[in-house]
Amino acid sequence: MNALMKKLPLMRSCKEVTALVIAREDRDLPLAEQLALRVHMAICKACPTFERQVLTMRHAMKQWRNYGADNDE
Repeated sequence: MNALMKKLPLMRSCKEVTALVIAREDRDLPLAEQLALRVHMAICKACPTFERQVLTMRHAMKQWRNYGADNDE
């Protein structure tokens, strides 16, 4: 698969895609990285699951941060 990834500029490995999913939490991704992420997510079974897990954790952390804010008043 490495030879194929070198020939196709938008192909990324699962390891690279998980790094992009995490990086997207902190910064906007350039267009090329956004496209590479979409291409990979369309053909991979595991990475969309990882992405959902990251989104679930982000949502849970947001709720946890706001948990005490409503009760302090």
